[in-house]
Amino acid sequence: MKHLKLFLFFLLLTALSFGQNPNRIFKSIAEKDNTIEIEVSDGRYIIQFFNTQIIETSFIPLGEKYTYKSHAIVTYTNEKEYLFTAHKLITTQNKIIKSLVDKDGFALIKTDGIQVNIQKEPFQISYSYKGEPIISEKGGYIKNDSLETIQFNLKEDEVLYGGGARALGMNRRGNRLQLYNKAHYGYETRSELMNFTLPIVMSSNKYMVHFDNAPIGFLDLDSKKDNTLTYETISGRKTYQVIVGNSWLDIIDNYTNLTGKQPMLPRWALGNFSSRFGYHSQQEVEGTINEFKKENIPVDAIILDLYWFGKEMTGTMGNLEVFRDSFPDFEGMVSRLKNKGVKTITITEPFILTTSKRWEDAVKEDVLAKDSLGNPYKYDFYFGNTGLIDIYKPKAEQWFWNIYKDLANKGVAGVWGDLGEPEVHPSDLIHAKGTADEVHNIYGHDWARLIHEGYKRDFPNTRPFILMRAGYSGSQRYGLIPWSGDVNRTWGGLQSQPEIAIQMGMQGLAYMHSDLGGFAGANLDDELYVRWLQYGVFQPIFRPHAQEDVPSEPVFRSEKAKALAKKAIELRYKLLPYNYQLVYENNQFGNPLMRPLFFEEPNNEKLFNYSKSYLWGHDILVSPVLKAGIKNQDVYFAKNNIWFDFYTDETIDGGQTKTIGLKENSIPTYIRAGAFIPIAKPMQSTEGYDANALEIHYYHHNSVKASERKFYNDDGETANAYETGQYEVLEFEAKIKRRWLEIDFEAEIGSDSESKSKQIDLIIHNIKNEPKRIKIDGKRVKCTWNAKNNSLTIPLVWNTSKYKKIKIKFK
Repeated sequence: MKHLKLFLFFLLLTALSFGQNPNRIFKSIAEKDNTIEIEVSDGRYIIQFFNTQIIETSFIPLGEKYTYKSHAIVTYTNEKEYLFTAHKLITTQNKIIKSLVDKDGFALIKTDGIQVNIQKEPFQISYSYKGEPIISEKGGYIKNDSLETIQFNLKEDEVLYGGGARALGMNRRGNRLQLYNKAHYGYETRSELMNFTLPIVMSSNKYMVHFDNAPIGFLDLDSKKDNTLTYETISGRKTYQVIVGNSWLDIIDNYTNLTGKQPMLPRWALGNFSSRFGYHSQQEVEGTINEFKKENIPVDAIILDLYWFGKEMTGTMGNLEVFRDSFPDFEGMVSRLKNKGVKTITITEPFILTTSKRWEDAVKEDVLAKDSLGNPYKYDFYFGNTGLIDIYKPKAEQWFWNIYKDLANKGVAGVWGDLGEPEVHPSDLIHAKGTADEVHNIYGHDWARLIHEGYKRDFPNTRPFILMRAGYSGSQRYGLIPWSGDVNRTWGGLQSQPEIAIQMGMQGLAYMHSDLGGFAGANLDDELYVRWLQYGVFQPIFRPHAQEDVPSEPVFRSEKAKALAKKAIELRYKLLPYNYQLVYENNQFGNPLMRPLFFEEPNNEKLFNYSKSYLWGHDILVSPVLKAGIKNQDVYFAKNNIWFDFYTDETIDGGQTKTIGLKENSIPTYIRAGAFIPIAKPMQSTEGYDANALEIHYYHHNSVKASERKFYNDDGETANAYETGQYEVLEFEAKIKRRWLEIDFEAEIGSDSESKSKQIDLIIHNIKNEPKRIKIDGKRVKCTWNAKNNSLTIPLVWNTSKYKKIKIKFK
C-alpha cells in the first residue's frame, strides 16, 4: 500500500510535466552521504542535499570531469566535504535523506522537505516540497551547436522574477535575458541588459532556481510561450540549485546561507553622500562640504570621481595615484574632512591606459590580461588605449590591492569600483583563469572579493565600504554595494528604480540603489530631483550623484529644492536606528531592506507585478511619487493590518486601495499598527548619533493585542561586532490587558558590552482619551497627553541592565 501511494503520487507529478528527453536512458541510482548519483546513457547526475530546503543537481556528460569549483557557494573545501561559514548550513555529516525508493519505473528520494522524483522511462527529474510539485526538468541538459542548455517545465500561471537588475516590469516571464554584464547609459522605463545580470529565477509558486555557473549565456523565461524555462551557456558547470522555504523571506535566507550573507555595513554608509562626476580639485571638495555645513544639511561622505588621479577625463585612467596639481594636500584634506564627520571615497577602475603613469609598471610586473601570443592585450575604448588588470593572477591581485592599501593608509574610507562589468571586454582576451567570456560576469564579483579579503587581512577591525557597478550571484558576501548604473535624469528613469531595487533584494543583493536625482543628461527639474531624494530616504544607500552640468548636491540647487531636500535628508537621519536594524536583519537572515507587497500577501495575484508601493523593512509602507505634477496617488495597503499615516496619524484599514492626496514635502509613508519605531535626535553626521537618547514611537491600536520588536545596536564600525559580543539588542513589547496597555523594555547585552543608561521619550500614538493612570516600574508618574494629535509622551531613564515596565490605564 505504501509503495502504491508513492506510485500514485509520482503519476500526479508526471501528469503535470511533459517533454522528457527520450534519448536519455536510466541505468542506475545509488546513495552515499546525502548525495545521490544517477548513471544515464549520456553521463551521470550528482544530486547533493545541503539541507531539506536546498538541493543541488549537476549533470556531467560522458567524457567530462565533475568540477566542484563554484563562484557562488560560500566555500567548497574538497570533493567530499562542504564547509559553510554562513550560519552553519547543514553539511554532509548530517543525515538529510530519509529514504531512497528504487522501483521498476521510478525512484523517489525523500527528505523532510524537498523530494526528488526520478521517472526512468522516458527519463525525467522533478522536484516537490511537502507534497506539492515545484518544478521538473523538461529536456534537462542538452548540448547544441553553440550553447549548452538546461530546460525545465513551467506552469501556465507562474510569474517569474530574477535575472538580476533589469527594467522590465516585475514579471519577467516572456523575456530571453542575456547573461552578460553591460552598462546601459541613459536608460529609462525599459532596460533588458544592465550591469548586474544574475543566473537566478524566482517563481510566484515560492521557489528559486540558481544556475551555479559563471560563463556568459542567456536565461530564457518562456520567450516562446511554450511553458519552458531554459538556461543557456557557452561552457562551464551544468549545475543548479533548487531552493524553497515556508515564506519568501525563508527562501532568501536559504539562498544567502548558501551563497553568503552580506557583512554589516559601517553605520556611516546609511548617511547622506555628496557625489558628482566629478570634483576637480581639493578646493572644490572642501568648499562643497563647507556648503553642507553652512546650510546645516547632514552629510557623511564625499565621493571623488576620476579627477583625483588626473586633470582630464581621457588619457589618465590607470594613474591611480593622487594628482598633486589639483590635490596638493590630499592627506590633509582627508583628515580635515574626517574631523568634520565626513569620510572620503575614491573611484578606481581596472583599466590601465597605455598613457597612464602605471602602464610601464603594470607591464613589468605582468599584471595585465593577455592576447593569444602572451602579450598584454591592448585595445581602445572611450577613455583611451588600455590594458585590463588580470585580477585572476595572484601577483596582479596583490599589485591592485597595494593601491587600495595605500589609499586606506592615507585615510580613504571607502572604495568605488567603476566600469567593472568590465565595460569593454574583448572575447579573445585571455585571463589566468580562462577566456574573457568565461569570467566576464564574475569579474566585478572577484574584484569585490579582492578588496574584501584585503581588508580582512590588513585592516581586520574595519568594515569596508565597497561600491561596485557590476557583480554576480553571491557577490553580497564580499560586502559589495550595487547601484543601478547611469540612469537617465528623467521621470522615466525614476519610475524604473523601485522595481530594480526590489528585485535585486530578492536575489540577495539587498543594497541596490540609484543615483538619486538621476545621472545622465542636463535636465534641471527640481520637482523630479526632490521626489527622487524623498524616495531615496527609503532605499538602501542615500547617494545623490550626476553628471556635473546639473548639480546633484542639494546645497547648489534652488532655495525651495534645497529646503525640501534638507527635510528628506533629516528624515533619513532620524530613521537611523530603524535602518540599522535592517542592516542587521540582512546580515543575519538575508532580509531585503526593500520588500514587495506580495511578501505580505503571497496568494494575491494582483500584487505579483506591483512595485509602485513597497515595504521598507517590516513596518514602513512607502509609495514614491513617480510622475510629474500629480496631486493624488492610489496606494494599496496590505491587508490584515491597520496603517498609520506617518505624518498625520490617520489610520487606514489594510486590504484596500485608497486615493491619497500628495504633499510636496513628503511622499506617502505609513506605519504598521503595533510597530515600535525608534527615532534619533538631530545630527550633522552619523558621528553625532547618540544611541542612548532616542524617541521610541509605539503605534497603538486595539486590533493589535500583543506586539514585539527588537533593535540591534553596536558601535557602527567594528567588524564582526555581533560575533564578538560587542552589541546590544533593545527589545520592546506591548500588550493590551482589559483597560491596561502594558509596554515592557528589555535588553540583550553582548558578552563583551556593558549596559548603558538611556534617555527615552516613549511616544504612544492613537491615545484618544487622557489616561486615568500611568505607572513606571510600579510607581505612578505624570506624563503629557496631547489631545490635538492623540499622543502620549512618557519621558524615562532606562538602565538597560534592568527590565522596565510601563503600564497605562484607560478610563
